[in-house]
Amino acid sequence: MHQTYTTNNSITISPTGEAYEQFEALANAAITPGQLVELLSTGKVQKQATAKVDAERAVAIEDYLQGNDIADDYSAGAVVMYRIFKRGGLVSLILADGENVAIGDELEAALAGEVQKYTNGVKLFVAMNAVDASDSATTPVASRRIVGRVK
Repeated sequence: MHQTYTTNNSITISPTGEAYEQFEALANAAITPGQLVELLSTGKVQKQATAKVDAERAVAIEDYLQGNDIADDYSAGAVVMYRIFKRGGLVSLILADGENVAIGDELEAALAGEVQKYTNGVKLFVAMNAVDASDSATTPVASRRIVGRVK
């Protein structure tokens, strides 16, 4: 039987324990919880800038220490909490505008730290819920949240 997964006010859907390692770094620019991030040579993090690459499964999480949730962005220069998720971990991601994903579709990195349906890049996640953001090029982030299981 398939369990239904929904996003909530936390980026981490997996039970606590061995599903991830947590880190902190300064934001190079604004970052939204749920975006893939990459570590720069400066020691700062930025939104994953390149699509279809074998990106680290590093995702910005909500700043729960400040009482913030997934709707609260990090500003440039802020300390970003992010987790590197291990195989099988469940995480709330942001689907790119214009995408339509079904349960079981494989996901790859898109631009600006978002994910998209796999085409010919590197399979990073499996969609655990369906999200249709194909109607508009300006679908709000809250409507593009998708649960991904790390491959």
